[in-house]
Amino acid sequence: MCIVAIAWQLFDELPLVLLSNRDEFLARPTEQLHQWPDQPIYAGRDSQSGGTWLGIYQQHHQQNGRWAAVLNFRDGVQARADERSRGELVTSFLTSTLSPMAFARQIKLRDYAGFNLIIGDSQQAVIVNNRGHAPTALHAGLHVFSNGQPDEGWFKTEKLRGRLRQEVLPLIAEDSSLAYWQAAALNVMSDSTSAPEEALPKTGVPKAIEQALSSVYIDAVALSNTDTPMPSYGTRTQSILTLRGEDKSEVKAQLISHETDNVKC
Repeated sequence: MCIVAIAWQLFDELPLVLLSNRDEFLARPTEQLHQWPDQPIYAGRDSQSGGTWLGIYQQHHQQNGRWAAVLNFRDGVQARADERSRGELVTSFLTSTLSPMAFARQIKLRDYAGFNLIIGDSQQAVIVNNRGHAPTALHAGLHVFSNGQPDEGWFKTEKLRGRLRQEVLPLIAEDSSLAYWQAAALNVMSDSTSAPEEALPKTGVPKAIEQALSSVYIDAVALSNTDTPMPSYGTRTQSILTLRGEDKSEVKAQLISHETDNVKC
């Protein structure tokens, strides 16, 4: 499970600011952020399925402003063995020539387990899922998405939204250079405050797991029922993606990420 915050068209110099926590099983094989040798993609890579959770188009240091992120949809429905990798949605968009909206409309939704997909370029950003949310263009503003419906206010999404408005967006408005506000953004993305029981969403998983997954940043946690549980899941990667450029025809993407201390557990 993951969480993504997007400041879309709020700043002239940064039409996109995207902050992401990737939550995943700690043992799942993963390649860190790099230029893929076989595709025009700059991203981390899920070594198990071959896709990615967040990436940009890039080839020989050339970019076209395309970016994409995918999150699992948590509803207690088990994935089928014949379903395609959700990370493939990201790579397919990045290498496509379709507009974000056109791409979202042609996805074969039933081929995948539950997902929220956010895709865009310098002109348009779109969110779509296969749990009843039709492709929708994002309006200018701050958007926070996790593993429920895009318009559903979970404890973690609302907490992140509030802290970003108070602690990060004002800094970007003062000085858009990443060095000025990066530390504040990562601090907010590292908030491990869990939701009180009455604020937990009902997604079909046991309450103890719901509680463990309720914070913006998930500390390494055991999701097993063994007598001697070992940490097996948590926030693995934190990323910041920006598009920079006053001239929309010459927008430069910058994607940085780092592995968290959970990976060392």
